[in-house]
Amino acid sequence: MIFGKLWRSLMAQINKIANFFWTADPIAQMQYEYDQAVAQLKEGREGLEQYRALVERVSRQVANDRQHVAKLEAQVKSYLQSGDRETASRFALELQRARQELRENEGQLQMHETAYNNNVTKIKHAAQKIGEVRNKIAKYDAELKMSKAEAEMAQLATQFHFDVTTDFGQIEQVIQDKISLNRAKARVAADLSSAGIVDIQREQAMESALAEQALREFEIQAGLVTPATAGVPEAAKELGPAQPLEEKQ
Repeated sequence: MIFGKLWRSLMAQINKIANFFWTADPIAQMQYEYDQAVAQLKEGREGLEQYRALVERVSRQVANDRQHVAKLEAQVKSYLQSGDRETASRFALELQRARQELRENEGQLQMHETAYNNNVTKIKHAAQKIGEVRNKIAKYDAELKMSKAEAEMAQLATQFHFDVTTDFGQIEQVIQDKISLNRAKARVAADLSSAGIVDIQREQAMESALAEQALREFEIQAGLVTPATAGVPEAAKELGPAQPLEEKQ
């Protein structure tokens, strides 16, 4: 009783393993069954060829028997016509035996022909079924791969939620932070590059005004232009202290 339980438990585990491998790759299992059926069909065709060779031998035997019967019939008629009944009777007995053998061989031939035709029909039907199985394997393989891809795509689509609670959301937040930091660096660099521009421009304007004034004063002192034409007041070219008008007179 204990050994019986152990044996049943062992067989249950083996059956479990067999079912696992059976369902792990059903397409491969179907392909294996298909290959086995093709191998059996090949063996059946070879056996059918050998059986057809037997039918051909029986057919030749029947043809020979018919020729032998026809020959014996001709001989019996010939001896009867010549009046030799004794010899005709011997050939008649042989003809009787030949006809019996012919009937037996014709029966065998009919039986073998029927069996051969039935086997041909069966093999043709099996070949057709195997062709259908081959098409089903290709169809199921394509459908299984497509359904698997659709399932994976559906599962992947559910994962592409850019929420802050998901990995994609966190990665997106990191990317946005880096983009903001890069933009901030660019803005700071732009702001720093424009710092002091106004002061520099004012300093340059003041330098330009002072240079223009110095040039005008040089032109007046050199007598190149008068204060009136230069737009400079007359008193502007007096270098010494101003004297009263009465002293000048």
